[in-house]
Amino acid sequence: MPKYTTVSIPTTLHRRIMKMIERKEGFKSASDYVTYVLREIVAMHETEKVPDPFTSEDVEKIKVRLRALGYL
Repeated sequence: MPKYTTVSIPTTLHRRIMKMIERKEGFKSASDYVTYVLREIVAMHETEKVPDPFTSEDVEKIKVRLRALGYL
């Protein structure tokens, strides 16, 4: 039996995922979909077939947005 952990996501994102998977087959829950997406991303990075997803400029823009939203 695999072990699991909990990862929190914003409720607005959860709602968006649930709306999206209602129209698709193969995903029973938001957790199933998020697990699938993360496995794909990790696999791409492990095989080094994709460059880093964010430049240092992108990271700074993200930090500014997160600060504005009160997360940092």
